[in-house]
Amino acid sequence: MNRPAGNALVEGPITRTLLLFALPMLGTNVLQSLNASVNVMWVGRYLGEAAFAATANATLVLFFLLGVVLGIGMATTILVGQALGARDVDGARHVVGTGLTFFVTVSLAVSVAGYFATPAMLHAMGTPDDARPFAIAYLRIIFLALPFMYLYTFLMMVLRGAGDSRTPFAFMIVSVVLDIALNPLFLFGAGPVPALGIAGSAVATLIAQVLSLGGLVFWMYRKQHFLCLRAGDVGLLKPDPAILKALVLKGLPMGAQMIVISSSAIIMMSLVNEHGSQTTAAYGAAVQLWNYIQMPAFAVGMAVSSMVAQNVGAHRWDRVASIGRVGILASLVLTGTLVLVVYVFAGAAASIFLGSDSTALGIARHLNSLVVWSYLLFGVTFVLFGVVRATGAVMMPLAALAISMWCVRYPFALLLGPSWGADAIWWSFPVSSVVSLAIAAVYYQSGRWKRAKMIPAAAAA
Repeated sequence: MNRPAGNALVEGPITRTLLLFALPMLGTNVLQSLNASVNVMWVGRYLGEAAFAATANATLVLFFLLGVVLGIGMATTILVGQALGARDVDGARHVVGTGLTFFVTVSLAVSVAGYFATPAMLHAMGTPDDARPFAIAYLRIIFLALPFMYLYTFLMMVLRGAGDSRTPFAFMIVSVVLDIALNPLFLFGAGPVPALGIAGSAVATLIAQVLSLGGLVFWMYRKQHFLCLRAGDVGLLKPDPAILKALVLKGLPMGAQMIVISSSAIIMMSLVNEHGSQTTAAYGAAVQLWNYIQMPAFAVGMAVSSMVAQNVGAHRWDRVASIGRVGILASLVLTGTLVLVVYVFAGAAASIFLGSDSTALGIARHLNSLVVWSYLLFGVTFVLFGVVRATGAVMMPLAALAISMWCVRYPFALLLGPSWGADAIWWSFPVSSVVSLAIAAVYYQSGRWKRAKMIPAAAAA
């Protein structure tokens, strides 16, 4: 079994190390968004705007469900990172065993429950009647793919905690290529493959996830990765109470942050749906662009968390503040570049999903002009929260997001909707971003997050 070599996240130059670690994560995020964009492009261009609106609604549900597991995955990354920063390989393997059992159990439960609850969820969201049958067909197959998505996410987070962001990126390339290649095949049919319509897009995703997960597992065992569990490690699959408690108590608030974001998006979608399928289609196209704009913030923020976690484990507090500063600058530069591109090419970008003659194109262009600049603020906020999360301080980031999105964004859009129309929805995004950044900055400067722990000392002992 190989062992970790020198620890670049703790010992290397901060700027270069952070960028080299974050860029593959950014590439992974871009590929995921590219995959989703290509899929909905096929649907929007060839199956109509009702089918496109269906994918917009279904994608929000999927993002909500992945947010649940992403928080536990982020907790796994931090626990593995802190253990390896302290050169405790056995502790990191205990985290992997407990996390694997937890992920398998949760993924199967969510998959079964979601499959049967799909119609009720879409009804509660107010999905337009003409789009609902498409959304049900698509989302039910996605629920079948969910366990594979969950386990793939878990393995990516484990590897990132170990300081490896390149391997997840390589296998994400495999997954995306498979998904993009299989989409038109199952959408329109060819030879013995029947035309499945919008359900075919979900089938392609299912197959791609199964094959890429299998390939990643095979690679890890072929390389004898030091975090792989073998026949003699069956005991590690029995959940360790202290680790499980940390995964749940720290992971759920981090997952809840993603749930706050996605649930807010679902609530906002219910407001958008009231303006008809044209506005819903325009919003869905804009969201596809926003996914790319926020990718640098997510990548840099998660890279910052991984680096800070290993430095906290190694007691290198002298590097933590510098990592945060470099992360903020990197997020501003990368996000700002994408914001500028969208402002310059907003119409052309939206037409990829809607077609140049779509009446929804003008709506998409208008709402983008009001919203996209606020992602600069979101990027800084996410990096600051990335630093504090790595120590185990997870409640304030959750509270800040809940306040900004539930107590500011939705009420702003709802109360001003009668007088402002759909513009109230679009303006609610930058207003809530200002609030969340203000809370994050005040908490970061207070320094109280430095006293947090992922696992209490007594439990760890």
